[in-house]
Amino acid sequence: MTTTPPRSSLLTPARWMVLPAAVLAGAVLGGGYGALKTPEYAATSYVIVVPGEKSDPSAALGFAQAYGRVATDIAVTGDAQVWAGVSADTLRQSVQASTSPDAPMISITARSAKPATAVSMADGVARALVTNSTHVAANTGVKVVQFSRATKPQQPVSPSAPLSALVGGCAGGLLGGLALLVRPKRTARAEARHSRQPAAAAATGSAAQVPGPAGAAAQQPEPEAV
Repeated sequence: MTTTPPRSSLLTPARWMVLPAAVLAGAVLGGGYGALKTPEYAATSYVIVVPGEKSDPSAALGFAQAYGRVATDIAVTGDAQVWAGVSADTLRQSVQASTSPDAPMISITARSAKPATAVSMADGVARALVTNSTHVAANTGVKVVQFSRATKPQQPVSPSAPLSALVGGCAGGLLGGLALLVRPKRTARAEARHSRQPAAAAATGSAAQVPGPAGAAAQQPEPEAV
């Protein structure tokens, strides 16, 4: 006969201490990461693609999509890295261009540990696009013009230490809860296996003590002699 281990033995206070310990560890690690990581600032510059006098106005939207895809390449081949004072690799890794599906506008966002460097990179890429479009305007029929220059950011965009601690605590609580859900199942299976072993041994011992048919034959009376 198989017995089920009591539920109270699976949910002991010692096991429930895993959850607050995991939350505390996650909060400490997240807060430490937010405090030690260098703050990052973001600056955004905007340019717009305008059609020429004899070109189709709808072509400006298609060229805006094309310029958005190759913005960093044009900036590297141009003088953007010189204007920003950074290397070509830094410019590729720190600058991102995005376009709008319904307007011929390109936003150029640069990230850096220094606010002034972020502004220089964003404006440098925008200036490189304007210069490149002027050189090929006779072939494309459109030009890129500066719409809005980047402003110096006042607050970092990277998560602060309290926010990192909050995120780390939530992640630690989630992992601790998963550990509590998985561990009791394994313990219950182990205890069920141990309980089945004595039961099987007892059943084997009872079967060995059952008398055989020889004992019953010995008690029968012998036939009378004629």
